[in-house]
Amino acid sequence: MDTLRALGDGFAIALSTVHLLWALAGVTLGTAVGVLPGIGPALTVALLLPFTLALEPTSALIMFAGIYYGGMYGGSTTAILLNTPGESASIVTALEGHLMAKQGRAAPALATAAIGSFVAGTLATLGLTFFAPLLVSVALAFGPTEYFALVMLAFMAASALLGRSVLRGLASLFFGLALGLVGIDPLTGEARLALGIPQLLDGVDVVLFVIGLFAVGETFYAAWRHAPGEETIAAVSRGRWMTRDDWRRSWKPWLRGAVIGFPLGALPMGGAEIPTFLSYLTERRLSRRPEEFGHGAIEGVAGPEAANNAAAAGVLVPLLALGLPTSATAAVMLAGFQQYGLRPGPLLFETQPELLWSLIASLYVGNAMLLVLNLPLLGIWVRVLRTPKPLLYGGILVLATLGTYSLTGSLVDLAVLYVVGAIGCVMRVYDFPLAPAVLGLLLGPLAEQQFRRAVAISQGDLSVFVTRPISAALLAAATALLIGPAVWRKLAGQGTRPRYQRLS
Repeated sequence: MDTLRALGDGFAIALSTVHLLWALAGVTLGTAVGVLPGIGPALTVALLLPFTLALEPTSALIMFAGIYYGGMYGGSTTAILLNTPGESASIVTALEGHLMAKQGRAAPALATAAIGSFVAGTLATLGLTFFAPLLVSVALAFGPTEYFALVMLAFMAASALLGRSVLRGLASLFFGLALGLVGIDPLTGEARLALGIPQLLDGVDVVLFVIGLFAVGETFYAAWRHAPGEETIAAVSRGRWMTRDDWRRSWKPWLRGAVIGFPLGALPMGGAEIPTFLSYLTERRLSRRPEEFGHGAIEGVAGPEAANNAAAAGVLVPLLALGLPTSATAAVMLAGFQQYGLRPGPLLFETQPELLWSLIASLYVGNAMLLVLNLPLLGIWVRVLRTPKPLLYGGILVLATLGTYSLTGSLVDLAVLYVVGAIGCVMRVYDFPLAPAVLGLLLGPLAEQQFRRAVAISQGDLSVFVTRPISAALLAAATALLIGPAVWRKLAGQGTRPRYQRLS
């Protein structure tokens, strides 16, 4: 009952006229930017982050949630019409969605994606509503050792599971950790890694780093790999959106996608890539028309897109309840909280419950707005897709530069922005994941603080990290994530090695 009462209070705030307008602005901007090819929700949120600074925290976070959900949805439009997934989670949607579009069935594909996103997003937000407070009650029992171990688990999960190589993931993580050490040591007061530059004594600004890594880095990378020619955009007919048979084949994948996506999104590995692939495989196995897969099966769009949006809500569970981002987009959202001096976690539920519950309530509102907005305005998004690539990425570079300069007005920050952007481009070229770097910068200082506090309390006894049950279990899970992939590949290689008989 306390949860329902708190949610009701959150709706009272979220449904005010001002906050409804900010939610509408958020979902519209998020969808418009997220629809553009090559721009996923993480880049969308990072690009628009500086422009929310003028708002008070509740309005800004409600708009932020709308941008997040809108950016998550926008990738499906690009994947279906252009066969260019805006993010990795939309790859599976493109498999069947673009084939449907080439057959003249773009309208049903887009409709099942939109409705499935609404159904799964609403169900997953219900899970967030009731699961996050339970996780908070557990987190309140955590001490410095448990929080340090939890951060280590998040680091290892991001490094091992968000990229194709554990070594590349760890390299990205240590890059972020190194930048997190820049500035004044909070205990000794000495400057660390500031290179004698006074502007760096306060550390590397998280918002600046996120914009450089995602927006500027993506722009440089797009310019480097750009080839002449225009993409072919599938036409959208003006006929019926979905037939009765389309509805009958879609509603079960929507529900199954929600069931698959939410719990996997809430796990430490986070993200929506694994849930979308699992949903696709599940629908292919359960379908009565398996021969249509690979030729434009609507179940292959409905299920993965539902799983994608359910996982997006699942990612918010550890973010809001524990303050731990488990995906690149969640890491950017954490930067949005920090720009207002807020750190998501159990204490924020106690100190600022109205703000958090109004944010959760706005997720329901924004989800409904997305459904109403995207179905009739599809023609506008198709026109947005026709934006020439040079103009598109040139505009992104201008917005990133103006947004960064508006934060501090420092030329040093602009230099840092473009240096980080160049590094981000190199990371993309050599397939280094970006999320571990963001997590390292965001959570590195927290890990250092909790480690020092735990060592001080135990009077220098490092065994405290393995003698306390919760921290020992979390560190064991982190170790398993670190060495597990290598062990699995070695065992799999031995299992498939051919055996040779000795010739007599």
